[in-house]
Amino acid sequence: QVQLVESGGGSVQPGGSLTLSCVASDFYFSGAVLSWYRQAPGRERELVASIASTGGSTTYSDSVKNRFTIFRDNPKRTVYLQMTSLKPEDTAVYFCKAELFLRVYWGRGTQVTVSS
Repeated sequence: QVQLVESGGGSVQPGGSLTLSCVASDFYFSGAVLSWYRQAPGRERELVASIASTGGSTTYSDSVKNRFTIFRDNPKRTVYLQMTSLKPEDTAVYFCKAELFLRVYWGRGTQVTVSS
């Protein structure tokens, strides 16, 4: 069974930075499309960023463009989300998602709180 485990969340002041990590169990990681989603209280889960299996193509939501960077390390089976210039509205639980051969796998999430 594929497992995804996120880490790196925490509390940070506005303007600060955090880097999230998501480590996958042993599966065909390099072939998966990887994404980060987030869900704030009372809101639907939303896509933050995605990266293609080759790592050459990335997409970002408008709200995080030019502040967040998604990247992957296939040998380590890890995908990262580097977050800079954090704002209070970035507060949410952040989830990692992997899509492979029409199957979707989710992690349990890590909390990010941006507050002064």
